[in-house]
Amino acid sequence: MPEAKVICSGLVERIGLKNAKITYTTTTQEIENETQIKDHTVGLKLIAQYLMDNEVGVIKDVSEIEAVGHRVVHGGSEFATTTLITTAVKAKIKELFSLAPLHNPANLEGIEVAETIFPEAKQIAVFDTAYHQTIPEKAYKYAIPNALLDEHDIRLYGFHGTSHKYVVQEAQKLLEKTTSNIITIHLGNGCSMTAVKNGESIDHTLGFAPMNGLIMGTRSGDIDPAIVFYLVNNKGYTLEDVNTMLQKESGMLGLTGYSDLRDIEAKAAAGDKACKLALEMSAYRIKKFIGAYVAVMNGLDAIVFTAGIGENSSMMRKLVCQDMEYFGIALNEEENNIRAKKARSIHKESSKIKIMVIPTNEELEIAKQSFELL
Repeated sequence: MPEAKVICSGLVERIGLKNAKITYTTTTQEIENETQIKDHTVGLKLIAQYLMDNEVGVIKDVSEIEAVGHRVVHGGSEFATTTLITTAVKAKIKELFSLAPLHNPANLEGIEVAETIFPEAKQIAVFDTAYHQTIPEKAYKYAIPNALLDEHDIRLYGFHGTSHKYVVQEAQKLLEKTTSNIITIHLGNGCSMTAVKNGESIDHTLGFAPMNGLIMGTRSGDIDPAIVFYLVNNKGYTLEDVNTMLQKESGMLGLTGYSDLRDIEAKAAAGDKACKLALEMSAYRIKKFIGAYVAVMNGLDAIVFTAGIGENSSMMRKLVCQDMEYFGIALNEEENNIRAKKARSIHKESSKIKIMVIPTNEELEIAKQSFELL
């Protein structure tokens, strides 16, 4: 920084599974290894080993790192901006564990491990919720007793903000204007959509915690809350049982037995009815929110697909965009089937709405915000 030159990059995925994998790429080579990575601590220590490796490393000593930027999913109402991490900040992140149980514990673990690996560096938190602070009260407030917002801060917060913010900025460049209505669709193991008017988030599918809205890898997305009471009052479930089910056993995993969309698409192509239905259900939910957001923005200039599934699954993009002629959405299937790692348009010339695939770059956005804070 500030040149934003990538010296190395990498990914640790499938943590805790038998086929966990680390990918490490420098300007001259790419290494990919399957190994046992039982938890996030092991993964982070492995990253540090690669960074300082005698042959493929890019630094010689941990003192070369001045700052470590951390994605933190839930910042509650406390954190609206990028923040230098202190003991008090860590305590607040811990307080919010119950609101983002799949994320904040791992985020804090990442911070604490990074503090031991890079003791001289400043640790900086970039909160997923910060970008959505512009959502108006009529959209973020729930129709429950006022005291729950006034006294307990129960409201829609929104998530994946770092990703949504980055791709909005890139979309505005392609549109060559900042006054625009954009729907960003972040599809990964976690999924969300944002209605963006003139660069600002005005509504979002995730709410108080990153659990509702779209169908996700293991999370249910929207359900009737009466189901929770029915399971507890009539079927012998505890609240913890229901929480675990909705967070870790639902979504695509609950529908198909698989949480990875690559597996689901392969099974669907082979004729698996449950996998085919799950894909249709996921696309249907996305289409419903597109309609809702077109209504609240009174128009639409562009749809942006991003994140692992949004960028790589031509099938999901096709399912979402088909039968949307009323909105002037016309997908160019030939362009849609091309795999590329750059921002591109995939709509027909006749399409009134631009359809874009923009690779998200949360790392770059976190680096920019961390550098600005320094």
